[in-house]
Amino acid sequence: MPTRNASATWEGGLQGGKGSFQGESGVISGAYSFGSRFGDQGGTNPEELLAAAEAACFSMALSVGLENNGTTATRVHTDAACTVAKVGEGFKITTMHLRVRATVPGLDDATFQTIAEGTKKGCPVSQALAGVDITMEATLES
Repeated sequence: MPTRNASATWEGGLQGGKGSFQGESGVISGAYSFGSRFGDQGGTNPEELLAAAEAACFSMALSVGLENNGTTATRVHTDAACTVAKVGEGFKITTMHLRVRATVPGLDDATFQTIAEGTKKGCPVSQALAGVDITMEATLES
């Protein structure tokens, strides 16, 4: 299996500094700052990247779980919200909330919920975030 790489550079102090990151593919890159991470300033931040990674991984993993059930999804859409909060003297990623909507012909909601719950625990990014409270709302659409 491949190893994926990215890099980041931070220049200056915490509140007045600035950072940038880039993935090895060149497809993802961005600038971030104290304001874009902990405030409302424009730019990206590590939590947005984690939310994107979780949403992408979960959607793909749920698709596999549904296919393995014999009920291939026509569409899986996941919104992920990653929260960072002050905890003690530092900051911690405290929650990742998933809002999942899937269109799966011929599948009942109870089975869908079971597969979605298993995916929440088994998706590789979810496993990497084992110390984070991951919550989910999963909706089976017709």
